[in-house]
Amino acid sequence: AYLTVSIEPLPPVVVGDAVTLKCNFKTDGKMREIVWYRVTDGGTIKQKIFTFDAMFSTNFSHMENYRKREDLVYQSTVRLPEVRISDNGPYECHVGIYDRATREKVVLASGNIFLNVMAPPTSISVIAADTPAPFSRYQAQNFTLVCVVSGGKPAPLVYFKRDGEPIEATPLPEPPAATGNWAPRNLLHRDLDDTKLPKSLAEGEMGGRPPNTAEPPRGLAAERGPATEAIPETVVSREFPRWVHVAEPIYYFRHTHAPVSDGTVEARATLTWTLNPQIDNEALFSCEVKHPALSMPMQSEVTLVAPKGPKITMTPTRARVGDTVRILVQGFQNEVFPEPLFTWTRVGSRLLDGSAEHAGKELVLERVPAELNGSMYRCTAQNPLGSTDTHTRLIVFENPNIPRGTEDSNGSVTGHRSFRLILALTLTVILELT
Repeated sequence: AYLTVSIEPLPPVVVGDAVTLKCNFKTDGKMREIVWYRVTDGGTIKQKIFTFDAMFSTNFSHMENYRKREDLVYQSTVRLPEVRISDNGPYECHVGIYDRATREKVVLASGNIFLNVMAPPTSISVIAADTPAPFSRYQAQNFTLVCVVSGGKPAPLVYFKRDGEPIEATPLPEPPAATGNWAPRNLLHRDLDDTKLPKSLAEGEMGGRPPNTAEPPRGLAAERGPATEAIPETVVSREFPRWVHVAEPIYYFRHTHAPVSDGTVEARATLTWTLNPQIDNEALFSCEVKHPALSMPMQSEVTLVAPKGPKITMTPTRARVGDTVRILVQGFQNEVFPEPLFTWTRVGSRLLDGSAEHAGKELVLERVPAELNGSMYRCTAQNPLGSTDTHTRLIVFENPNIPRGTEDSNGSVTGHRSFRLILALTLTVILELT
């Protein structure tokens, strides 16, 4: 007797699809059994998912006559109604027939297939690396967008666009942090900021060369060549110096992916360039993802925007002596990205706790004394695109539960009545001693 077994190949399937595995076999012998296995742990474990035993079934009794020498073709199927990521992997179909010469001998053959289960990404987001963080207006700095794509299998194709146009980026073999001095910042110094100099001085006294022939900055922008940008005398930004002398930034791209325990992949793509707030403010960046399980690309987009008009609230709205006052930034007049860094200061003096400044969205003043009445507080919100200041004045009202003059800035008891009480006790002690 002879036996041949094969499993029909399947293209990759998507999570949730119904899948039918088909095992075809040809023989001139009598059927003994059919067993389907799901293979796991690299082939070390085989789990039975279907068994047919001809000894306990008459279903195939009419299908063959083992005394006749003829080929009989059969098919065994296993249906997975809703395939999952965990169903991904190899499957085997084992078939056994009785040998024609002796019924005691069984001839075995098997076929195998790898079921490739794909999953579309479930989430995509764009964040800014290393924010919030201080930013220097007078030094060009590298800025990095990170696109995080989760839940996909296999790893997706990730790319960036600016204002709807694909970005041509230079691939990075290693992340910027791993290469240390990968982008030297030999850029314009604050003292050589030509937007803060008269035009005649900028042309004649900056090392004897006019700005349009000065050596271009090195680093991320070095590969664009010596092309420079002339700065008109009447159009000069006072907010930021024009430290980048090239028309288009140079982008650097890195793509990594890491396996997740559920069988999917987390992909991360980074886009790094030398930020120029003058041309990057209000620029729209999008991260797009292509995946074979998606009919159209996924997209997440952000607009780089400097903070404008922080909205500040103070609680309680009517602060009294001894109250704990909280001053909180609740938002802005616009959508801000990346997340700003907040710094609180007291105009003309230190904060209540003696510090020069406080970082964070909220400033808490514990047990405010009457001396803080009329004090002014400044909140500075900054991100790499710019900064803004907002001021608020604290008005402290009298507290009927605390008589006037009985509490100083430390909350201790003072005033005339306490002084008279101490004096009376002192005199009593002196009289008793004499």
